[in-house]
Amino acid sequence: MKYTANYLIEKRKEKWQENHDIEYDKRFRNAVANELIKNSTLLDEVKLRPEKLIELVFVVVDKNQQTMPFFLNDVQREFINTLNKAKEDFNKGLITDISLLILKGRQQGFTTVVTAYQLACSVLNKNFQGFTLADKSDNSETIFQNKAKFPYNQLPKILQPTEKFNNRKQFLFEKLNSSWAVDTATKDVGRSRTINFFHGSECAFWKDGISPIQAGLAEAFTKNCVKIYESTANGFNDYRTMWKSGTHINCFYEWWKTKEYRINIPTEQEKDEFINNIDSKNDWIWERLRWLRDIIKLKLEQLYWYYKKYEGYIDKRLIKQEYPCSADEAFLLSGVNAFDTEKILSRLNIIPKPLKTGYFIYDYDGNKITNIKWLNDSNGYINIYELPNSPKITKYCIGGDTAGEGSDYFTGHVLDAKTGKQVAVLKHQFDADQYVKQMYCLGKYYATPNQYGIKEEALIGIEANFDSFPIRELTRLGYSNQYVREKIDEYTGKTEKRFGFKTTSITRPTVLSSLIEIVREHVDLLNDKDTLEELLTIIRNEKGRIEAPDGGHDDQMMGLAIAYEIRNQVVFSEEPITVNPQYHFNIEKNNEIKYDYGEVRTII
Repeated sequence: MKYTANYLIEKRKEKWQENHDIEYDKRFRNAVANELIKNSTLLDEVKLRPEKLIELVFVVVDKNQQTMPFFLNDVQREFINTLNKAKEDFNKGLITDISLLILKGRQQGFTTVVTAYQLACSVLNKNFQGFTLADKSDNSETIFQNKAKFPYNQLPKILQPTEKFNNRKQFLFEKLNSSWAVDTATKDVGRSRTINFFHGSECAFWKDGISPIQAGLAEAFTKNCVKIYESTANGFNDYRTMWKSGTHINCFYEWWKTKEYRINIPTEQEKDEFINNIDSKNDWIWERLRWLRDIIKLKLEQLYWYYKKYEGYIDKRLIKQEYPCSADEAFLLSGVNAFDTEKILSRLNIIPKPLKTGYFIYDYDGNKITNIKWLNDSNGYINIYELPNSPKITKYCIGGDTAGEGSDYFTGHVLDAKTGKQVAVLKHQFDADQYVKQMYCLGKYYATPNQYGIKEEALIGIEANFDSFPIRELTRLGYSNQYVREKIDEYTGKTEKRFGFKTTSITRPTVLSSLIEIVREHVDLLNDKDTLEELLTIIRNEKGRIEAPDGGHDDQMMGLAIAYEIRNQVVFSEEPITVNPQYHFNIEKNNEIKYDYGEVRTII
């Protein structure tokens, strides 16, 4: 009989469930090893999928210090599938780099499985060069001794290659010319190596940061090098920058995906009290538990496990870093979050997808913008969540933040001025003139007919602090509906009217306090994922100022706050609106949107 790896793995699992006898399992592993040597088809299967060798012949020490067969848990298997898919895509030319980031909670087994995967590759293949960097020297020693050397020594002897080195930091298999080593992350480590599989363990905690070490290792990585950066979060540092860059394959694993993270409640009385507290109390932990129960649909045993972990921390905020419920929560700093994170996290789970994504194209003769059209583009920078005047005639306002001090993006938020609903969002790294033209088009797109059937442009209010060009340019282009503020002339004392929103020591805390209330009381008005994720990161510093942390951004926050502030300047007529068809938009029938890439729709 020609055995397959999957068949033998299932047999091993079956026998282990029957007797939980590690000596019997050792005899089974030896038999599998002999089969591998004589069955070339089986060996080829395992070489193609090294994780199968792990489940066939590797052992691991569990959290109870018991030696047992190494069967992948759910999150380990999910990650290995992602890794194998990335390798396949690279070989097909679909991606140009194999770089994966693992953002995790505590003790989910990623260092263990990545180390075992490298060890399997090193004993199966010629010319494999694996390298692991740990955050501290004692951790590098632990990885080698507990997660590599012990499993290697338990392998059937027939599978152990001829060794040149087997010391406290390195395996070197002479005949295969394959090796795996572990070291501590320092600035000049690994420069002289050739590396085709790299694992950065707890890289968010590397003393010198990730950037200088990456620079030193860049020439050591082969073109097809697999790079895995794995860590719990550690605030806004290099790892968070990598996570947000969009250049890596991000792998986040919520704590509840680990099945053993659950405990039984000791007594019925404690169970009833625990359920009652979840239903009735309003402290942070009970709101979190309600969300986990009602939205995420976790079992009571999982909720109790999470609660007991929370209770065990002196600094209760650490639960968000050590056992995060979302990637953004994991990176939250120790500062006090300005916005209600529970409301935001809950909203993020049910936000709608954009109806369409893209940007505007138009004709421009140097003085006027004409022939405005919408271009559907999945890589576009404007997300539309509700079409203009759908489902009813209303009016709109648009708040904008320019790429000024501490900001890299131009933003614009379109609100239904009557309800406050966020219906469209613009975010991009423009030149200022490009930003103005897109805002102009957005205002025209969300123009609405008045009681006379004449279209009125959406009210636009752009921050005037750092760059007055967008405001002046909108005026030059003939945009007639800009937010007006009052300014007192320093010399005459007279009140003057000026376009644009001015952020001052008085207006900034005022508009942000209003936004904090909106998020707390009416988070259902917000639809944009990127906006909500940014609000998760905003903190109050030690002086009480609401701001983005170092390395963060507040572009979306300020644009949205301005939009809600200028909403008060939108005038609604008391007279019923009679729509003149000649001025009304040709909105897609029944709001059915075609998503063909590059599709053009004329809107004006």
